[in-house]
Amino acid sequence: MRRGLRAMVPEEGSGCPLPRLPWAAALRLALVLSLAGAVVCCFLRDQLWGQHEPPARDMAELQLNHTGLRQDNRLRWRAGPALGRSFLHGPKLDDNGQLSVQRDGIYRLHIQVTLANCSSFTRAPGPPRATLTVGICTPAAHSISLLRLGFHGGCVATSQRLTPLAHGDTLCTNLTLPLLPSPNADETFFGVQLVHP
Repeated sequence: MRRGLRAMVPEEGSGCPLPRLPWAAALRLALVLSLAGAVVCCFLRDQLWGQHEPPARDMAELQLNHTGLRQDNRLRWRAGPALGRSFLHGPKLDDNGQLSVQRDGIYRLHIQVTLANCSSFTRAPGPPRATLTVGICTPAAHSISLLRLGFHGGCVATSQRLTPLAHGDTLCTNLTLPLLPSPNADETFFGVQLVHP
């Protein structure tokens, strides 16, 4: 059996070159490119999904801070685990209960305010016009009204909208005096959510 194999293998320097197949180089190139592609795909997968957490989504859900008497038309908010469904992830509350944005982006704002001691069936004729506004109050150079809602003879004003906000923007909510908002967390709340950085 060895003799048969020996006869098939050309000896060195015999002048009988091995035939080169033209597609052998193409196969080697395809193999190298496939391996390089697999390495790049694994790297990108790890960079985009595997090793990095998705970007944080700033959001807040606030409850009315109904301690003390209202001395102006500004509503003050609060948040925390002790309050149940309210929370802050990213935005901050200042000392006056106003929400300050910490990251530039497009935010979804939502608000609902229910008037205290209000019933659309037992209203006295000619009630004062109630207005709820949400706006950027600081920085002063960037002050702008974002929402202006009327109660239209009812007891509830609710709305939401998308709006661009910048780092440092402080949102203020105002309710016409002498009207009082309901302190019930199911009736009066305010929140933001970053939807696009």
